[in-house]
Amino acid sequence: MASTIPDPPESTCATRKEAETSPGAHAARPTSDGATRVEAHGIDHIPERERHGHPRQLFSVWAAANVNYLSLVVGGTLILMGLTLGQALAVIVVGNLFWLLTGLLAISGPAAGTPSEVITRAVYGIRGNRVNNAVVGWMISVCYFALNLAAAATAAFSLVEKAGVSASTGVKIAVVLVIAAVTLTIGVYGHGLIMKLYLPITLALTAVFAVVAIGVLRHTDFSYAPPEPLRGADLWTVLVAGVTLISSAPLSYTTSADFARYLPRTTSSKAVLGWTALGGFVPGVVVCSLGACAATAVDMGDPQSGLQTILPGWFDPLFLLALILGTVALNALTAYSAGLALQAVGIRIRRSLSVLADGTAAVSLTLYALLISDFLDTVSNVLQLTVVLLGPAMAIYATDIWLRRNNYDGPTLMDETPSSPYWYAAGVNPAGALALTGGVTASALCVNTLYTGPIASALDGLDLALPTGIAVSASLYALLSRGLR
Repeated sequence: MASTIPDPPESTCATRKEAETSPGAHAARPTSDGATRVEAHGIDHIPERERHGHPRQLFSVWAAANVNYLSLVVGGTLILMGLTLGQALAVIVVGNLFWLLTGLLAISGPAAGTPSEVITRAVYGIRGNRVNNAVVGWMISVCYFALNLAAAATAAFSLVEKAGVSASTGVKIAVVLVIAAVTLTIGVYGHGLIMKLYLPITLALTAVFAVVAIGVLRHTDFSYAPPEPLRGADLWTVLVAGVTLISSAPLSYTTSADFARYLPRTTSSKAVLGWTALGGFVPGVVVCSLGACAATAVDMGDPQSGLQTILPGWFDPLFLLALILGTVALNALTAYSAGLALQAVGIRIRRSLSVLADGTAAVSLTLYALLISDFLDTVSNVLQLTVVLLGPAMAIYATDIWLRRNNYDGPTLMDETPSSPYWYAAGVNPAGALALTGGVTASALCVNTLYTGPIASALDGLDLALPTGIAVSASLYALLSRGLR
């Protein structure tokens, strides 16, 4: 069977050959991952001589991606769902604890030297993993790209109107295309540019959101409670739905190893897990909490208009720019991983071109979400529904890391022939396929969002899709893969 890895450019091959034969090649910083050049690697294995960096760099990567408009919207949504401020803040903390799972998945990157999209061949088999990447890796990534792009565009529309330009349909389409172009440029240049840009982006966003925090906290009603507080089964239904909504962000990153795979193989797994989880958890809690606090004072059904009433007038353009910048940072990571997923599906295409293909699909969905559908309803429904698949997928991946003691052989993972140890039965690992099928089925029976599953219906609407899917899939995979220990 032919490899799905696109052929590297001749200049790249020559550079690698020279690097291997030149004195001190191992000590020099690799040139294939520079910030000012398009990343040469796709889903191929990163040789040890090209590994570099420190796990603390992962903090800014994830922090920059999580100071964004969507987090504010989701935080405010918890209050709109009928929770008190205290209950909303508790839900935000619990939901963001799922960043620990994102951090756990990231440790497989340095161990294998390959992205998550390749590591999961060990879980699903060579052929089975192509299906996994088509759905979990590519389709859902494009959906998230579209949702976040819509969020950034909404902020940009307000900025355009402040400049005296009417946000007509034509202007809106142009704004979406410009934001997508900036985002995709970062995704195309890849890992090196991401590592270079995201620290200053994190610092800039921190400064802006410090001003936002002052304005929001001055107006927050810390004793806020809805006119008719939720009680009993209704309260638990909303609490669980809220945790599902918040956790959808960390659960969407089943590809966190993509950004850790350039680290040396000897890098501390605890450091990789810790810096990744912390980079997502801290801004996730802070920004979502600001959204919840703001909702006690203003109408977060229209977040931008509401926040304008409690923020200084001179600050409004800076705030809108920060919302756009944070969402661009988030979407660049999504586009980058979606591009790798498209390669891992089996399409022979360079990573840079695959990123552009993802952007085209996402822009189409974005325009639909903005011009046809109701944005807030779309966000809530999509985020809650995706955990039916993402929860089990992440749980199985994490279980595999635990069973293998994070021991992955990157070069062996690149073998896609029937002689590969990851070929299993006709290219599919029954353990991974059955565990994912079982987990998703169990989760779907418990969901209550676009539709109500029979178990959720029997429980008066209580949505236990997330914990059920995780528990069933992880247990099934551990049971069926006992030999991995």
